[in-house]
Amino acid sequence: MSHHSLSNHGPSLALIGVFAVALAVNAFGAPFAPEGAAQAWVSLVIGVTVQALPFLVLGVALSTVVTVFIPPAALLRVVPRRQALAIPAVALSGMALPACECASVPVANSLIRKGVPDKAALAFMLASPAINPVVLVSTAIAFAGQWQMVWARFATSLLAACVVGWVWRGGRRQAHAHEHSLSAGGRVDALRATFLHDFINSAGFLAIGAAITATIKVFVPAHWLRAVADNFWLAVLLMIVLAIVLALCSEADAFVAASFTFVPPVAQLVFLVVGPVVDTKLIAMQYGAWGGRFVARFVPLVLVVAVAAALLVGWVVL
Repeated sequence: MSHHSLSNHGPSLALIGVFAVALAVNAFGAPFAPEGAAQAWVSLVIGVTVQALPFLVLGVALSTVVTVFIPPAALLRVVPRRQALAIPAVALSGMALPACECASVPVANSLIRKGVPDKAALAFMLASPAINPVVLVSTAIAFAGQWQMVWARFATSLLAACVVGWVWRGGRRQAHAHEHSLSAGGRVDALRATFLHDFINSAGFLAIGAAITATIKVFVPAHWLRAVADNFWLAVLLMIVLAIVLALCSEADAFVAASFTFVPPVAQLVFLVVGPVVDTKLIAMQYGAWGGRFVARFVPLVLVVAVAAALLVGWVVL
């Protein structure tokens, strides 16, 4: 999208770079790596990316259609007057109006401008990328039908979004962007441009995530991985850091999480819950939309609530 603070160039170059490295490693890496390591790294990178790509395409396509063709004002019809009820109602609407992380901040900005309470709009921003059907199906496939992980992700993400909405005391947000009505041709152009931007952006981060995951699994010494596996809190911390830094699209992140077989299921859930609500890409977009003071207060709150909710639900369900 033209109003995004992130450029296409970085992620697109990352996507090209990761696959160029994969080709180079496959062709020339064998003499410089332990036996079979180069081929294993390439196989993991390609495997994770190819598995996740169909869901990434579908998720970005749905999100693009919602962003371009469905006015945020449509949500006003389902918003209860009582704010305590408006927050879960708007958060749940993320199942019907899926917005990937690339669209969640602009959509929340537009909701606030249309009169939706800022608490409810922020709850939608946090919930929609994590509870929409595409994400839940991709999670079920990535975890080979482990439905307890799917339900844990849904429940935790919805709970975290609602809790943040209920406790947030940030005052009325001011929306900086301006909406413009589009003709039919203009909407088609916007649809194409938005899809290309969001897909390239998300695919670039997916490729980086797959490369980092493969590097950890193939080249990090086995005794280091065992140390992480044996220390629950170290595993949780690792997954929090990776969720924030990798900035994966929620339609694809389950395949990366599932590949971390050496960490406990609760740590995998932490990764799945934290990533769609706190990552480097989202922080940059929120800074562009609402400024540094908002980010300084909102991001720590979201991180604490998301981790606490994941630990609580994970211990009960997983």
